[in-house]
Amino acid sequence: MADITRRFGLRHLRSAPTAHIRHLRAGKVVHDGPGLSFWYRSLSAALSEIPVDDRELAMSFHARTADFQDVSTQATVTYRISDPVTAAARIDFSIDPDTGAWRGAPVEQLATLLTETAQQHALDVLARTPLAAALVDGVAAVRERIAAGLAAEPRLPATGIEVVAVRVVAIRPEAEVERALRTPARELIQQEADRATYERRAVAVERERTIAENELASQIELARREEQLVDQRGTNTRREAETKAAADGVRTEAEAARKVRLARAEAAAAREIGEARAQAQAAWLEVHGRTDPAVLHALAASRAAENLPRIESLTLSPDVLTGLLAKLGAGGPAPVATGRGER
Repeated sequence: MADITRRFGLRHLRSAPTAHIRHLRAGKVVHDGPGLSFWYRSLSAALSEIPVDDRELAMSFHARTADFQDVSTQATVTYRISDPVTAAARIDFSIDPDTGAWRGAPVEQLATLLTETAQQHALDVLARTPLAAALVDGVAAVRERIAAGLAAEPRLPATGIEVVAVRVVAIRPEAEVERALRTPARELIQQEADRATYERRAVAVERERTIAENELASQIELARREEQLVDQRGTNTRREAETKAAADGVRTEAEAARKVRLARAEAAAAREIGEARAQAQAAWLEVHGRTDPAVLHALAASRAAENLPRIESLTLSPDVLTGLLAKLGAGGPAPVATGRGER
């Protein structure tokens, strides 16, 4: 909207660069162009402000497909007024000389024109398209049809309107139909999710089976090694027993041999001792055979005295003493003395 100020009974208008201003006075054009700034009298001025910038027009309308399903279409049309003079001649863009506000609703009028035109072409396309095809390829088809229809509409150039672009945002069915259409896809997605879950579980079970087999193989290998260990221990124990038995046999044989040698040595020593004793006895007897009986009697008495108990007193009879002295003097054998000893 143009800025209008008052000074000394006059009005001053200052417009934006995107607004085309037409100033007529007494039916003649005084100012005509975008971004103007001028003074005027409000009682004699006829002003029009035509926007020349690109404008976005969002539209939403309902349609029915070939299979009698209601759908809602959301689209956006970008347009601009390419011929402001023609547009001002066909549509009322006049503004109040005092406030600068539009007297009517020219922008809404243009929006209605574009919306109805675009809706007509969109309905024509969707009425020949089934719901499934409309949801899959309907956006491109409707966009192309609306763009082609607006470009071929003769009223738009005659009004000075140029369509810059057409965009179709979405084509959606009713909520219940949309939920029904989503169900197969959701089921497929759920099936894929279940399949992935089952595959993951299968992989987990396979891995657990592999782990269990590895553990079992490890246990079998451990048992086999334990068996080998037991066998080796038994072999070692048997070898140790055999070695110990052999050692005991060798030790026993050595002990027996030692005892045999010892017995033989003892027998030889006893034999030699016996022979020595026999020789000594023979020598002793030979010596005693050559000795005088009286000496032998004296030696016997001496030996007997050595082995007799202690005698406190000895009584000799006169007969014994006389005969002993006679024999000693004659050199014959002395009579045996008899006596009684007391302790």
